[in-house]
Amino acid sequence: MTLPATPGRFEHETARLRLRELGDADAAFILELVNDPGWLRFIGDRNVHSLEDARGYIARGPAASYAKNGFGLWAVESRGSGEALGMCGLIRRDSLPHPDLGFAFLARHRGHGYAREASSAVVALARERFGIARLLAITDPDNTASRAVLEAVGFVFERTFTWSELGKEQALFALDL
Repeated sequence: MTLPATPGRFEHETARLRLRELGDADAAFILELVNDPGWLRFIGDRNVHSLEDARGYIARGPAASYAKNGFGLWAVESRGSGEALGMCGLIRRDSLPHPDLGFAFLARHRGHGYAREASSAVVALARERFGIARLLAITDPDNTASRAVLEAVGFVFERTFTWSELGKEQALFALDL
């Protein structure tokens, strides 16, 4: 269910999770997430090494996307505890013809179905709230866990390609909504 919106504030709930906009108060969480070994291996170093860097990452990335597109990467937190588990959302990149689904979770929260639950909710939001007809997703070809999540929520592998943003081979998945 999508909760009543406060101007500039997005929230959506699933059975176990709450998706919400990231803000300055999330700097410590972002600092930990983007320096997680899994993030560094499969997504890459974003040069976020301090709380100030993390606030800048949020401002230039997710917050700028909320303002420009109405969507972006959202914090995913436990409805029960309020603890931030990861992030999941929609990204509009100049290098891709359609928005893409992105997600990342802290190592201690992987393997509990949170990525699948959050991704499923984001796919539904893309279709129902944002009127998106086609979604893409990109993952490292060796990231079998992300591939499994993508396939579980309906994405189909299209091809591998060398992505200009990373300069290395990536797997491209697509989902027609």
